[in-house]
Amino acid sequence: MRVYLDNAATTPLDKEVFDAMAPYMLEHFGNPSSIHGHGREVRAAIEKARKTIANLLHTSPAEIFFTSGGTEADNTAIVCTIRALGIKHAITSRLEHHAVLHTLQMLEKKGELSLSYLRHNAQGVLDLEHLEELLAQNPQTLVSVMHANNEIGNLNDIEAIGTICKQHNAVFHADTVQTMGHYRHDLQKLNANFIVGSAHKFHGPKGVGFLYADAGIKVQPLIHGGSQERNMRGGTENVYGIIGLAKALEIAYRDMAEHQQHIQGLKDRLIHKLKEQVEGLTFNGLSAEADKSLYTVLSVSLPPSDITEMLLFSLDINKISASGGSACSSGANAGSHVLEALGIDPNRGNIRFSFSKYNTPEEIDYVAAKLAQLYKKVPA
Repeated sequence: MRVYLDNAATTPLDKEVFDAMAPYMLEHFGNPSSIHGHGREVRAAIEKARKTIANLLHTSPAEIFFTSGGTEADNTAIVCTIRALGIKHAITSRLEHHAVLHTLQMLEKKGELSLSYLRHNAQGVLDLEHLEELLAQNPQTLVSVMHANNEIGNLNDIEAIGTICKQHNAVFHADTVQTMGHYRHDLQKLNANFIVGSAHKFHGPKGVGFLYADAGIKVQPLIHGGSQERNMRGGTENVYGIIGLAKALEIAYRDMAEHQQHIQGLKDRLIHKLKEQVEGLTFNGLSAEADKSLYTVLSVSLPPSDITEMLLFSLDINKISASGGSACSSGANAGSHVLEALGIDPNRGNIRFSFSKYNTPEEIDYVAAKLAQLYKKVPA
């Protein structure tokens, strides 16, 4: 048995998505910027995909811009808004994905803004009273806070954050990469100026995503060189990627309740079995609390052991694919900035298991049994 539990890093492509993409790989190959028939039919498909995404999110197609993925979408929202509006202050947390954190820190280093970090407790819960205090001191601010943490699974209350931002006339960017396709987003109700999506996080293709940008905020493009995406992103569109993105999101919304029930059941099963079989095990953040964390992510903290440094390698030998933290840091020597910010003991072994609709109870039982074998000699 080979088990893939690293779905927060990337998900397998849905066959239904591939089938929707295939004609745009082989038959409908025109450049969507061309005015002839081959180009027009591809342009029509892109606009249909844009409309599909807009309808699912309850917004206008004119507010959906296709990108190469979540990182580019986050960078566009942050950099272009700050420069277009002359914003000199931003608020974020030390728990954000590096696509946000490094971008804001780069702008601070260049002297383009001052940066404040929200307080949080040992479980990673953000202090929204602190947010109100910071906004009262700096009303013209960009707030960038993720919907759900990609490492520990914590869900942030972006509805409440959006309301606070609106009250203080602040611009709100929510990194929704981990929740897009897993939760419903209603942009008629959510006070967010920017949200993002990346297709490969919900069984779509890699290398394509989108940015929702509030039409009330006029920003300049991050990538220049053409008039594509209504002058917001230069470069020929990733046509079959865009088709796949829209199809994947459509399937995700269609089957969301069924998939959530299935995946939450798998996560609960793993929590129960690990508690039962592994002494000294704990869970990072709120990842073991069903109503406060992503149903797709479980962050496990294992007791100090002589196998800690080789833990992921040991799992891989046992044909289990998981992550030690953020997927974007996989293979790096540096530890997780999120776990460090939470003060997690670096001597403990930390694993992020992340689930999809394709995982099975039998796989969960296999993983729990293998982890128990690895730690059978570890004292409580």
